[in-house]
Amino acid sequence: MQFFIEIVISGILSGLMYSLVALGFVLIFKASGVLNFAQGAMVYSAALAVVGFIDYGLPMWLAVIAAFIFMVIVGICTEKFVLGKLVNQPPITLFMATIGLSFFLDGLSPILFGNEVRPIDLGIVDEPIQSVMELTGIGISKLDLFSSGIIILLVILLALLFQYTKVGRALRAVADDHQAALSLGIPLENIWAIVWAIAGFVALVAGLLWGSRNGVQFALSLTALKALPVLILGGFTSVPGAIVGGIIIGVSEKLAEIYIPPVLQDAFGGNFGGIEGWFPYIFALVFLLVRPEGLFGEKHIDRV
Repeated sequence: MQFFIEIVISGILSGLMYSLVALGFVLIFKASGVLNFAQGAMVYSAALAVVGFIDYGLPMWLAVIAAFIFMVIVGICTEKFVLGKLVNQPPITLFMATIGLSFFLDGLSPILFGNEVRPIDLGIVDEPIQSVMELTGIGISKLDLFSSGIIILLVILLALLFQYTKVGRALRAVADDHQAALSLGIPLENIWAIVWAIAGFVALVAGLLWGSRNGVQFALSLTALKALPVLILGGFTSVPGAIVGGIIIGVSEKLAEIYIPPVLQDAFGGNFGGIEGWFPYIFALVFLLVRPEGLFGEKHIDRV
């Protein structure tokens, strides 16, 4: 039982990391209806910017600030020069534009900041908390616990921003109805620029946390693919859904990694290692057949 609990806790902590990437998708999709495939590239660019500015001689705290400014510029330029020029185009056109943006960032960032694999030191050692280990026998990583706390705090701050600030009300108005928001005098371009800037900040936080765990490398760009099952489960327009979906994917992935391979090997023989790489997508595919809009997504009804 203790081993099972440890797996579940590990899955929850990993799922929250997936949720952080999915959160960037949700923010942009809610405000503009664009599925931003470049979110993974933004995570990679943000992490690379931090280590790049450190290599240029900046201290850690100043490198993070400089990387944030860089990501805000990326977000604003994306809205102004790419998506802003494609208003009222079909969704597939916007999606293809974000794919192009992904490749552009994957190429530009190494040119500016180098492409060597480098670590990010947040001052938190990735080792079990001894007091918890001695008390319960369950190993919980300090880095995972710290990351989870940062993610929960970020979600609370975003929820407060959306609910209680003037900008947040404008963001929710734009998310509900673009034309109605325009009729009320809300400038869509400014709101979209703010959303992309916030998504850039979320990508920076994700890049710092993922980079501190796995090092800053091109694989960070592929984290966007792991966020897709999270979005499918939670819904593309729900911030809480991103968290719940991430936890479900993280826990199911860890449980599948431990318990499914022995069953398959007994039944069919052979090697069934690496199941954690594809199980979330199969799980999400099955879920799509039951509830296409996700757990917290809005049902889409076309009137004919």
